[in-house]
Amino acid sequence: MTKLFKKAGFTMIELLIVIAVLGVLAVAVLAAINPIEQINRGRDTGSRSDAEQLLSGIDRYYVARDGVWPWMANADDDDNATIGTLTPVDTDLDDTDGNDVLDKLSTGGTQELKQSFINRITNDNYNDLNIYYGGAPGDSVYVCFEPQSGSFLEEAHERCTDGLPADLEDISSEVCIPDSEYICLP
Repeated sequence: MTKLFKKAGFTMIELLIVIAVLGVLAVAVLAAINPIEQINRGRDTGSRSDAEQLLSGIDRYYVARDGVWPWMANADDDDNATIGTLTPVDTDLDDTDGNDVLDKLSTGGTQELKQSFINRITNDNYNDLNIYYGGAPGDSVYVCFEPQSGSFLEEAHERCTDGLPADLEDISSEVCIPDSEYICLP
């Protein structure tokens, strides 16, 4: 008498169903996480942190130089205390004697900022930081960047629609361009 042994295992259809269910779950998880949005949010967070660090370095320079901003050559340079337009902080920003402002803040000057920081924010692949200072008494120095992530874009839009601070209104046409709004930190 022969005994029939039934082999235990999955059929091909059962395996295909399991693979399909796992594929659907993987797509759902990726859609919920949205990795590109997370990468852009991380870049925007880094830009905000770098803007704060740059502002801190500028403030420390101003205090150490008794009221002279890094874009001024000396204390008698009151006419050039302002930066009247949104200006990239990389190689475009020089003082009135032609000295690079970032060099004045790093190794060539007061060493308020590390050279590795300067290299990072001036890298071609980095989200540009821009600076603005109206120059009137009580005005703040602003460092602005154009956000890439949806949440930061929404924040920039809300700041533009809710109204900018009075000392930033002069350049509202530069920082509140529809679909290209900036986040500016004082």
